[in-house]
Amino acid sequence: MPKIALTTLALACAVLTGCASTGSQPQASSSPPVQTTCKAITEPEVAALFERWNQSLKSLSATEVVKNYAARSILLPTVSNKARLSAAEKEDYFVHFLENKPQGRIDMRFVDIGCNTVLDAGLYTFSFAKTGTKVSGRYSFTYGWDGQQWLITSHHSSAMPEKD
Repeated sequence: MPKIALTTLALACAVLTGCASTGSQPQASSSPPVQTTCKAITEPEVAALFERWNQSLKSLSATEVVKNYAARSILLPTVSNKARLSAAEKEDYFVHFLENKPQGRIDMRFVDIGCNTVLDAGLYTFSFAKTGTKVSGRYSFTYGWDGQQWLITSHHSSAMPEKD
């Protein structure tokens, strides 16, 4: 086979296999692998995720509460102006929040289920055993499936702006 034909054949093979004409190997993709299966979840199971979080409040342990949050998550709490991104920042918030022994109750819920992500948003009321006060607020939790469990990826809470 003439030398030019071999060169043309080598170049065609390189193009078809995705290699550069310099003979370099294909580069590994820098994007994360695409997850092709979606974890199924029902609305009652979403409600149970809130109850899991609410039960962790009863422990009065900020460390236990923070276990409900994904490593990469955000907490935008009612009684703090600071967005909490790290586990330490979330724990700092909950140490103070738990001092009044809070318990939440969902008053109205809207759930939107996607592929490995869930939105649970609505209205809730907190009762504080230590002070006897009740505070109504708006909330949103988003959960993500990490391959083993559902964890909170974002949590926003704000007190109701209008008083009854």
